[in-house]
Amino acid sequence: MESNVKEYITRKVKELINSPTCCAEAKAAGQSWLNSVGTDREADAAKILIAELEEDIMPIEGLIAFAGSEAGAQVFGTEKAKQVKAHAEEIKSSGAKYCDCAACEAILEKKEALL
Repeated sequence: MESNVKEYITRKVKELINSPTCCAEAKAAGQSWLNSVGTDREADAAKILIAELEEDIMPIEGLIAFAGSEAGAQVFGTEKAKQVKAHAEEIKSSGAKYCDCAACEAILEKKEALL
């Protein structure tokens, strides 16, 4: 992988794991990939990261429904869930199709380079 692509993906993975809406499994997969960069485990960690992100990326309607649910309130906390829902509704009105943590989408766009 070209060093500029690896640097870009590294920045996006760090952005992902620092996102307050990132689930524990995606954080773990991202951290595992970061820890594996430059080792013989890098390719396997990349596969796990890609699989996790493909599973986690959320259509905007799903995010709105989740943030407005009891489960969303349990995950985010009541006030944060209200904020996430309001934000999701706002970006949906601007045409968003997915949650707006750009890190997932950016990493998945570089999937071929990772694998």
